[in-house]
Amino acid sequence: MASDQQLSTKHVLGIKYLTAADVELILDTALQFKEVINRPIKKVPSLRDTTVANLFFENSTRTRISFELAEKRLSADTVNFSAASSSVKKGETLLDTVNNILAMKVDMVVMRHPAPGAHHFLASKIDASIVNAGDGTHEHPTQALLDAYSMRDALGGDLRGKKICIFGDITHSRVALSNVFCLQKLGAKVRVCGPPTLIPKHMRSLGVEVSYNVDESLAWCDVANVLRIQLERQDTKFIPSLREYNRHFGITRERVDRLDKPVVIMHPGPINRGVEIDTAVADSEHSIILEQVENGVAVRMAVLYLLAARRKEG
Repeated sequence: MASDQQLSTKHVLGIKYLTAADVELILDTALQFKEVINRPIKKVPSLRDTTVANLFFENSTRTRISFELAEKRLSADTVNFSAASSSVKKGETLLDTVNNILAMKVDMVVMRHPAPGAHHFLASKIDASIVNAGDGTHEHPTQALLDAYSMRDALGGDLRGKKICIFGDITHSRVALSNVFCLQKLGAKVRVCGPPTLIPKHMRSLGVEVSYNVDESLAWCDVANVLRIQLERQDTKFIPSLREYNRHFGITRERVDRLDKPVVIMHPGPINRGVEIDTAVADSEHSIILEQVENGVAVRMAVLYLLAARRKEG
C-alpha cells in the first residue's frame, strides 16, 4: 500500500480544503483497499500503532459503523465516544472533552458535531488529525468521497464531463455541498434539482446548475444522487406534505421508466421510501445504494491510512 504521494493537509475538514490531487489520491488508494476488504483475510497492519477516537455528538448509524469497521480493518486501536452518555451532558466543553481523550494519547479524531466549524476549531487547538464525519448542514467529506468513488466505478473510472444531478433537500444537506465541491474537482458537470424552498439561493454562485424540473433533470443526467427530506432539521414547513413532495419531486418508477437511457441511482441514506424515492427505484438494477455502503469502508480506510502516513512524514 506504499505510495510516494501524500495528502497536502493533516486533516480532512471538508472537500473544500482538499486539492484535486488529494481527492484523486484518496480514491485511488480506496481502490486498493476495496481489494483488501474482499479478501478472505480482511485486515492489514497499516494503523497497528495508531489510536483513533470516534466522537459522535449526533446520532449516526452508517457513518459511525463504517468508520469503526475501517479502523478495525486497518488494525487501529479505537475509542468510541457518545455524547448521550458522556460528561457533555454535565456541561463539559468540546475542547475539554477532546483534551481528556487526547490525554489518553489519541492520534486521530473522527468527529460528527451539530455545529458547523466545530472541526476547524478543534484543528486549531489540538495536535491530533481531525476527520469531519459531518458538521451541521455544512460538510460531510467522506460521504462525498465514497459517492465519487461509487460513481467512478459505475461509469467506467472517470467523471470528467459526466452529468451528475443531486435531487432533494439541498438546503439542509451537508452531503450536497461536499458532493458539489468533490465532483467539480473531478471535472464533472453538476446540477441540483428540487423545490425552490429547498435549494439555497447561493447555489448558482458555486458554478452549479439549478433546476426545478425533475423529469428534465433525470433526462439530462448520467447519475441521480437522491437526498432525503430532513424533517428533523426543518423548523418551518418547506413543503406542503410528503405526498405532494413525492408527486412533484420524487424519483418514481414511472419517471425512471419514461427515460430513454439508463441512469445510475444513488442515495446516501437513510432512505424515506415513497417520499424522495420509490422502493422500486431504490431496489432496481440501476441502483448502487448498497455498493455505496461497501465503498464507504474502503474510502474511509484510505482517508485514515493517508492521514496516518502524513503524520509520520511530519
